[in-house]
Amino acid sequence: MQVKKKYVFLVASFIAVLMLAGCQTNKPKMSQTGALPEVAVITIQPQRVVLTSELPARTSAYLVAEVRPQVNGIIQKCLFTEGSDVHAGEILYQIDPAPYRAAYNSAVAALARAESNLPPARLRAERYQKLLADKAVSQQEYDDAAASVKQIEADIQCAKAAVETARINLDYTEVKSPITGRAGKSNVTVGALATAYQGIAFTTIQQIDPIYVDASQSTADLLQLRRDLSTGRLKNGRVSQTRVKLILEDGTPYALTGTLKFSDITVDRNTGSITLRMVFPNPKGILLPGMYVRAIVERGIVEQGILVPQQAVSRDAKGIPSVMVVNNENKVEQRILVADETVGTNWLIRSGLKAGDRVIVEGLLRVRPGSPVKTVPYIEKEG
Repeated sequence: MQVKKKYVFLVASFIAVLMLAGCQTNKPKMSQTGALPEVAVITIQPQRVVLTSELPARTSAYLVAEVRPQVNGIIQKCLFTEGSDVHAGEILYQIDPAPYRAAYNSAVAALARAESNLPPARLRAERYQKLLADKAVSQQEYDDAAASVKQIEADIQCAKAAVETARINLDYTEVKSPITGRAGKSNVTVGALATAYQGIAFTTIQQIDPIYVDASQSTADLLQLRRDLSTGRLKNGRVSQTRVKLILEDGTPYALTGTLKFSDITVDRNTGSITLRMVFPNPKGILLPGMYVRAIVERGIVEQGILVPQQAVSRDAKGIPSVMVVNNENKVEQRILVADETVGTNWLIRSGLKAGDRVIVEGLLRVRPGSPVKTVPYIEKEG
């Protein structure tokens, strides 16, 4: 009986110890639950924001020249390397010059023959003029002599024109590059027959330094831009607005900055967009005609722009954006926003926030509207 009482006493003592331990472990939990939740906030400070548009674009050669023959003949030589850089006036092909050299020599000889007839004709006309005063020759004879001089002078002019034509044709046997640029593949070989102004070009020369970049901008964006400029929300960037940057097809930025030249006035009926033409320096030949790139075009400046990190903005089922802010009483409030667009990792806010507002960036899951919080400054994480 005493053993049974002793056993009951030990069990009761053990239960009491467990209850005491439970009370001691619950005390920190209660104090922890009673502490204010900590949130990281940013204080809104309006700042100057440069707005840009990222537009799809393609490159095209600054100058393009299709090299074609201007005389007929057999190609004797090909004097350039495909894919190499050539200069304006450099000989690319040599057409057989023999028949054209012979035609030139013949024209020169015809000119010399015409010129040789001129001196005696002039002397005869001068003598007849003196004899006409003494009535030793008739007026008709003098008129015939004077007309003969003029005819020979006309023959000389025709002969000179023939010489010039023959010289031009002889020069055309040397097919030269009309521009400085990079030569493409050759469509003809030595021994092929060249036909003047033939449909198939011998080769194509393209100047790629500088190089054009043509981007497409929707008319809807253009109209919105004009509205923002007219209302004063955006300011024109003046000279800096014409500066453009490129992102290459693999995602890497192009090192050099380009210039916006003009905007087309014709809207593409299929896409509803207009073309923006830009010019970029291309000394190393990185940009090749036909490449797909993305153009970063500066379109305006917001002098007092409000930026909020994207992670601080949430949207409801209807897609309406909002943020949580901490008021002067350190309590949470919900603000409905009008957000225009993203600028880097931030949203550009049109309305809903003002300077000095404290926006919660981290700790949103631990708070709700009306609850008091403890605030700490938000530190943006690198990378």
